[in-house]
Amino acid sequence: MIETAEARLKRMSMRSWRRGTKEMDLILGPWSDMHLTGLDAARLETYEALLAENDQDLMAWVFGQAVPPPELAALLDEIAAYARARLVPKA
Repeated sequence: MIETAEARLKRMSMRSWRRGTKEMDLILGPWSDMHLTGLDAARLETYEALLAENDQDLMAWVFGQAVPPPELAALLDEIAAYARARLVPKA
């Protein structure tokens, strides 16, 4: 059975909010709520690949502690910037 576009987005949203670590839930969940429906097919594929990564690697990449795979780097930069804007207090 082929997954509908709506079911795919719902699955990806759920996977964004239910990662396994609360930190990644709070980074990916809000980002997916704001951006998921506006992604084109190529960026949806990239985001789906990102969701397949483990949380420890994602955390290191988002926090700049490790270099992400080149195919995920641009999207991770965008997600990290969004998280910083939301979560880091402004002085």
